[in-house]
Amino acid sequence: MQTVDAAGLPIGDDHPPRIMGVLNVSKESPYSPSVYDDPAEAAEYVDTELVGEGADIVDIGLESANKRLDVLSAEDELDRLDVAIETIESVSGDAVFSIETRYAEVAEAAIEGGFDMVNDICGFADPAMPEVCREYDVAVAKMASPPDLERPGAVEETDWAARNSPEWAQAADYVDQVYEALKQNGLTEKTIVDPAFGGWSEAKTIADDHATFERLREFRGFGRPILVSINRKNFLKTIADRSTEDALPVSLAATAMAVERGAHVVRTHDVRETVDAAKIGAAFTERAYVADDGVSVTELDVRRGSEVARHLETIGAPTDGSGAYVSRVFEVAGLTPEVASELTAVAESVGLTVSTGDGGVLLGGRPDALGAAADELAGTPAYEPLVEAIRSS
Repeated sequence: MQTVDAAGLPIGDDHPPRIMGVLNVSKESPYSPSVYDDPAEAAEYVDTELVGEGADIVDIGLESANKRLDVLSAEDELDRLDVAIETIESVSGDAVFSIETRYAEVAEAAIEGGFDMVNDICGFADPAMPEVCREYDVAVAKMASPPDLERPGAVEETDWAARNSPEWAQAADYVDQVYEALKQNGLTEKTIVDPAFGGWSEAKTIADDHATFERLREFRGFGRPILVSINRKNFLKTIADRSTEDALPVSLAATAMAVERGAHVVRTHDVRETVDAAKIGAAFTERAYVADDGVSVTELDVRRGSEVARHLETIGAPTDGSGAYVSRVFEVAGLTPEVASELTAVAESVGLTVSTGDGGVLLGGRPDALGAAADELAGTPAYEPLVEAIRSS
């Protein structure tokens, strides 16, 4: 995993999770507690509510991401940039300042005005963006998005058949599309990838965000730090049936899980609480890393063949055998001795590891071997729970 230096702040596996607090200078933004258009008031908010409560990075937005509003032009954003620049000039606390924009010219003007980092919500749809970030040697968060400056985050609206192939488009699911969108116009040496949680388009579903969060480890395949913006998001609120106002606990639970699954930057409006949740996630995350004389060894945190495939793709290796790197384990209880004996024989015949005791059967191995066992066991009522468990895992 590559460490990204954001104006002296290291971001990566070997460093604590970083908290990105949010300030908006757009009156249209829906979360009113973080919206200011007066530089002095905005600076006070940054010092007390963001940096003062533990934010490492302050992300300043010039326009609302509300998909129902018209997209601002680069000129419109530049008109608002003065407020953002005056704000960071008035802040007394120490933080990395990030400008949220989709336009390379706005990013360049912000960097010239004192910003340290860029948060591109259109994922390099402006092809000049990576060049600007390279020229100024700044970190840049790249959110998955179609190659369209007016459609931030609307990954599923991309014409994937034209961009890749009709065959790929037919086989790809939403997370595959997100991963592919992050590849557009490449990555800089200081890119942080953002898999675009939230309702960026009318076509985006709660299930899409669920799948992205479940498969968050796959994005480690880029070998770059991961940013997540999950604070009070709908896909979490629906699980616990909470309103936005009551959704802080579910956000904090998800924050700890996201850090354990590989997130390095957590973007939030609730800084103090998120700092604690991220610390809990980091405390229970274990990934071995050793480097010596130019050789590095990293323990990959993978649970599925698809996660392995991302890493194989990154090193330029074939992905066909990705399932061989992972295993699943199942415990089966309640079988008669005769049925347990038959299960043991089938498991051994397809190459699974299996042990039988008085309390049940433990079997595990590669997904393909488990699938073969499920195929052989299907149709026998006593094995149906196991077959269903294997096929749904």
